[in-house]
Amino acid sequence: MRYTCIETFCGAGGLGSGLKQAGFEMLWAFDLNPAAVKTYAENVSKNVEVADASVITADELLMKTGLKKGELTVLSGGPPCQGFSKQKRGGENGDDRNKLVIDYARLVRGLKPKVFIMENVDMFKKKRGKEYLDKLKLELGKSYDISVHEINCADYGVPQTRKRVIIVGIRNNLNLKFEFPQPTHSLRWVTVGEALRNIPEPPENGMDHPDYPNHSLAKISEKNKERIKYVPQGSGRKCLPRRLQLPCHKKSTGWPDVYGRLSFDKPASTITGGFDNFTRGRFAHPTAHRAITSREAAILQGFHPKYSFFGNKGEVRKQIGNAVPPVIGKVLGESIINSIVNMIEKQEKVETILSSEGGEVFGQIQDQSKGRRSVG
Repeated sequence: MRYTCIETFCGAGGLGSGLKQAGFEMLWAFDLNPAAVKTYAENVSKNVEVADASVITADELLMKTGLKKGELTVLSGGPPCQGFSKQKRGGENGDDRNKLVIDYARLVRGLKPKVFIMENVDMFKKKRGKEYLDKLKLELGKSYDISVHEINCADYGVPQTRKRVIIVGIRNNLNLKFEFPQPTHSLRWVTVGEALRNIPEPPENGMDHPDYPNHSLAKISEKNKERIKYVPQGSGRKCLPRRLQLPCHKKSTGWPDVYGRLSFDKPASTITGGFDNFTRGRFAHPTAHRAITSREAAILQGFHPKYSFFGNKGEVRKQIGNAVPPVIGKVLGESIINSIVNMIEKQEKVETILSSEGGEVFGQIQDQSKGRRSVG
């Protein structure tokens, strides 16, 4: 059977590469970021374009893929989440990116896929995103059985305690029983040390490592070089000598992770687009006096060490920080395929039973008819 997928807001291809590994054919994808589209094209599928979700229509996507409405297996995507993130100041109001959730719902209605998958930050289920989650349910709830799942990516083998919301909609005329994938690593999380143990140091000259794409040193000031030496694994700015603390940090008790260092024996905290600057979070290498590289951040997101990202350094950081860990796409895709296979097998069993029972009844009618003719 053919399992098809169209991906919206595809980014660098974390979710898409996972779905592809699960067995999905990536028919089309789009994103507004040209650098991310280049990354997707080189790693996941050439069937990708730069497009605006607020403009593109379901009819256009059907024409590009040759499908009819209702034939698509999965529509996937994660509308930009920065408007809902707890790191965004000023709350949820006034961010036009939030409205892209409604554009996603419009595409679901127009394509009418068997299943849709949407990923967002964990705040999407809480105060900052609840308005849009309710709108999504209102728009699609009559046609889809919608379930909302909060996950910690570390529970699925990602070396990072990244918390996210996964929304799955199953078209309610399919009689499809979907079971959300169970955690695989909840008893023992993969650590930073395990994930990075075979990755060599990046070249000191600032160039990319010849064997590992996107593995180069980020620039760091002399004062920050001095600061980072004082921070032990798993700690942050509170360990800095007072002379090296910023004035705001001397007074504030918030955000203790800034100027922080990762621990070898624990997963990383959430990787964001600012990971190459240890002043923005716990992004210093566990032992080296530097921030982690784009390659190391990508590995902590669950990408293969050879997965190449394109664009300038800022664009690459954004692609990695915004990505869905590929393993999440893989386990979701496998669960969806298993659900479809189970549904088909049940249907075939019912058809076989009905066919068998029908044959027995027909044979009994024939025998009875022969008996009446012989008596007459």
